[in-house]
Amino acid sequence: MATSLLALLDDIATILDDVSVMTKVAAKKTAGVLGDDLALNAQQVSGVAASRELPVVWAVAKGSPVNKAILVPTALVISALAPWAVLPLLMVGGTFLCYEGFEKMAHRWWHRAGEQAHGEHPARAIADPQLDPVAIEKDKIKGAIRTDFILSAEIIVISLGTVATAPLPQRVAVLFGIAILMTVGVYGLVAGIVKLDDAGLHLHRTAGIGALARGRRALGGAILRAAPSLMKGLSVAGTAAMFLVGGGILVHGVPALHHAVEAIATAAGAAGTAVSLVADAMIGVAAGALALAIVAAIERAGRWVR
Repeated sequence: MATSLLALLDDIATILDDVSVMTKVAAKKTAGVLGDDLALNAQQVSGVAASRELPVVWAVAKGSPVNKAILVPTALVISALAPWAVLPLLMVGGTFLCYEGFEKMAHRWWHRAGEQAHGEHPARAIADPQLDPVAIEKDKIKGAIRTDFILSAEIIVISLGTVATAPLPQRVAVLFGIAILMTVGVYGLVAGIVKLDDAGLHLHRTAGIGALARGRRALGGAILRAAPSLMKGLSVAGTAAMFLVGGGILVHGVPALHHAVEAIATAAGAAGTAVSLVADAMIGVAAGALALAIVAAIERAGRWVR
């Protein structure tokens, strides 16, 4: 009996170790979506009164588990009944990541003037006495939850691709583990990011003349100066990671591309890893540009038909 118990414990430890390894791999592959998720959710509360920032983040955070409660079982059913569909879904997810990244770049480059001419700054919208701030806040929350659903779907599909051949219990553990980690991690960080300027302001207003007080004021000023750059940096890093992750998915899904990139990386020697990442990013940019061109052509055709 003791031998059987030890064998059972050993099996459990092995399974947990496998789940841990696969969860780490899945987390690395979803890093691009995570970076974009952070930036997008932090931007969702722009224009909201400071006292309402955390309640808005909390409202969106409560909607995120509902999204994942729909997506994770759906992904598990697909992997069990139609495992052949995992790779196509993964390719679609990778293409969509590249499309989103390129669309964001195109939006910054080509439509900034149009946005300034026709768009309404969120802060002004909140300040307008004719508008209902409660309704605006509800719209922001609904929009953020919709965005979370799309990004969560990408995370789940990418994670599913890393465990598609694993036994069902391990697939369940990894997908639910990723869903929980991403929800807690993303919205915990978002809450910290949106209140970073308040923390900096609090430190900057520290009273006193001692060295400690001066240090707190200096730290607060540094945080206040760094907060806007942090948001911009998150957005840029998220976009770059989308091309890396999306391009990497496409490269691994197309054998000819995978072999070509491997050959180039091998020929580069010590710089092979960097060359491989650059190749993934370039393919991601090209795929995003092509996808955006197709979507734009379809939209133009639809307007012409109407």
